[in-house]
Amino acid sequence: MCGIFGITGHAEASNLTYLGLHALQHRGQESAGIVASDGHGLRAHRQMGLVADIFDAPVLAGLPGQSAIGHVRYSTAGGSQLKNAQPLFVAYAGGQVAVAHNGNLVNAGALKEKLEADGAIFQSDADTEVIMHLLARSKQVSFEQKLVEALRKVEGAYSLLVLTQNKLVAVRDPLGIRPLVLGRMKEGAYVVASETTALDLIEADVVRELEPGELLVIENGVLRTSRPFAEPPRLGRCIFEQVYFARPDSVLFGNSVYEVRKQMGMQLAREQPAPDADLVIAVPDSGVAAAIGFSQQSGIPYDVGLIRSHYVGRTFIEPQQSIRHFGVKLKLSAVRHVLKGKRVVVVDDSIVRGTTSRKIVKMIKAAGALEVHLRISSPPTKWPCFYGIDTPSRQELIAATHSTDEIAKYVTADTLGYISLEGLGTAVGDPSRGSFCTACFSGEYLIGELSPSMPEANKLTA
Repeated sequence: MCGIFGITGHAEASNLTYLGLHALQHRGQESAGIVASDGHGLRAHRQMGLVADIFDAPVLAGLPGQSAIGHVRYSTAGGSQLKNAQPLFVAYAGGQVAVAHNGNLVNAGALKEKLEADGAIFQSDADTEVIMHLLARSKQVSFEQKLVEALRKVEGAYSLLVLTQNKLVAVRDPLGIRPLVLGRMKEGAYVVASETTALDLIEADVVRELEPGELLVIENGVLRTSRPFAEPPRLGRCIFEQVYFARPDSVLFGNSVYEVRKQMGMQLAREQPAPDADLVIAVPDSGVAAAIGFSQQSGIPYDVGLIRSHYVGRTFIEPQQSIRHFGVKLKLSAVRHVLKGKRVVVVDDSIVRGTTSRKIVKMIKAAGALEVHLRISSPPTKWPCFYGIDTPSRQELIAATHSTDEIAKYVTADTLGYISLEGLGTAVGDPSRGSFCTACFSGEYLIGELSPSMPEANKLTA
C-alpha cells in the first residue's frame, strides 16, 4: 500500500517530489524518503515519520538535481524501522541506483535464502532489497536488461520507480496489481506516481496509466517503452484499491474512485436495504462516498453523525489500561444531536477483526441512537493479502470464522449487511471480475504458490 512518486526534467525535482509524497501520505505514514540525481551522483534522505515532519527547506536543498524519486511506506514485508525506509539506495559495479517499491514479493524469502547462501549480505528486511541484489548480480549488458532479468525472477506485486544518475525507470508487474500513472508538466518534465492525486497537486496533466507488465524508461526527456514480461492469462488489479486505499479524488484503473465508491453504496442499498431507518451516516473518511450512494439509492437522508480527528498521529506512549479504551475516541466522535432518537444506517468500507466496528457501534448507541444498521461496501474479508496489504492471519479475520449474524452480534449492531462479490464487480465496472484480484474476499490467489490449487493458501493456520 506504499506510495511512490518520481519526476525527471525539472530543476526543482526534490521539491516537487516532496509535494507529490504529501499527496500520497494516505498510502503510508511510517517513513518517507527522497533520492535525487544531479546527473553526476545520487543523494538520499530517509527518515521515520510523516512527510511534512521529515523534509524542510535545508533538507530539500541538500537534494539537488533534475530527477528524483520518493516513497511513503506502509510496512508489509520488513518491520517499521529506519533500515527498511525507502527508496533503497546502493552503489554497485554498474553505478548508483535507487528503488522505490509499492507491493509485495511472495517469493522474496526463498530468493533471499539463495542469495545469502551465495554470499549476499542484506542490510534491510524489505523484500525490495532482493530486487537490488538480483540486479547487481545480473550479467546482462544494459541496465534495462539487468533490471528485466531481475524482475523475471520475482513473483508478486510491484510497481517500481528506479533512479540512476541519468535515467528514471518505471515498471508494473504483469498482473497490474498496484497502480502507476504517467503525467507531464507544462514545462515538459515527466512525472510517475501511484495515484493521479499527486499529479493534480503539482498541476501535471495525466498522460496515461502504465500498462500491466510495461517497462518505461525516461532518459534525456525521451520515453522508451517495452513489454518484456510474459503476459498472464488475466489481469489482477487490486480491487481493494477502489474500496479503501486510493484517495477518492484519484482516477484509478480508468475510473473515478469517488464515483466507483458511490456505485458501491448504491449497489449495497439494493442488496441490503434498511427501509425503516431514519438516517444514513458514514464512518469517515473512507465510507463517505459509499454512504452518499446508499442514501441516494435508498432515499434515506444522509447526515454527518461521526466526526474524524485529522490530528491523530502515531502515539509513542503505552497508555495505561485504565484509559486504553479511549483509543477509537481519539479518531472518531459521535454527533449526539444528529444521532439521538434515530434509527441509523452506518456505512463503512470493510470489517477486519471487528474490534473497531464494535467500538463504533457502541459509540453511536451511547450517543442515543435507537437502532444501528451496519452496512459494508465490500464483501466479508475472509483471506489475508500477500500482495502489499498488511492484513492479519486468517484466524484473526472475523469473517473467516464467523457468520454474518455472529459478526452482527459481536459488533452489537441490530443488523449487518455486506455487498456481494458480484455486486462489487458491477460497481467497479467489471461484473465478471476478470481483471481484478479479489483474493481477500474469495481466496482465489493469482500468483504461483498462493494459487487456489495449493492447499497451504486455504488453511486456517496458527
